[in-house]
Amino acid sequence: MLAISIDGRLAMPFNNSKSLGGQGDRRVLEEALAWSDGALLGGGTLRIHRNTCLINSAELIQKRLSEKRTEQPISLVASRWEGTSLDLDFFKQPLERWLIRTVQITSSSPDKNIPPKGFHSMIPFAGCWSATLKKLFEFGLSRIVLLGGAHLVSSFLQEDLVDELQLTVVPRVIGGSYSWIPFDANPMPKTIAEPDSWILKSHSVLGENEFLLRYFRKRIASG
Repeated sequence: MLAISIDGRLAMPFNNSKSLGGQGDRRVLEEALAWSDGALLGGGTLRIHRNTCLINSAELIQKRLSEKRTEQPISLVASRWEGTSLDLDFFKQPLERWLIRTVQITSSSPDKNIPPKGFHSMIPFAGCWSATLKKLFEFGLSRIVLLGGAHLVSSFLQEDLVDELQLTVVPRVIGGSYSWIPFDANPMPKTIAEPDSWILKSHSVLGENEFLLRYFRKRIASG
């Protein structure tokens, strides 16, 4: 789920920590978070923004509580997380924090299964996102919202793991290098590049000249 400019940029070149989306984008973002079990973002994105998105809507929070769920989805951070400062607003936010550690930890390390300070749990990256998602599923996380950044989004698309693209197009033409898929990314698999790979599920005007597009991945059942 991303807010992008008309020319496909994620951020302003002179202030890449400022969110592009307006109030309408924030509303649909909170709706997606309310649906989810976990919200995944990269460590680099977290360091830039210093926090993650929270559900502020009392109605959405109450709906989650009525479903016997926590007020906020679990925040999943994919990062090497080596010597990173804990002086981030993220560590003061009222949510559960899990680290998906993308660096290999030696089996001889006595604390290889202990999450770093500030995190409640740690899951080693399983070599690919497909295997890592299976681990998350074993812990009860089946609905994951991917918040970015671009390299993380690209890695999921390259493994064809994205079931829905929810893009808020904002009325800006920005330029620069902050594309929602990096310019230096490897080519995408043919399976997601065909004309019928994605189905337009819905589109709507969010206000402030913003437009929401929702594309579902068309998958052919095997057997």
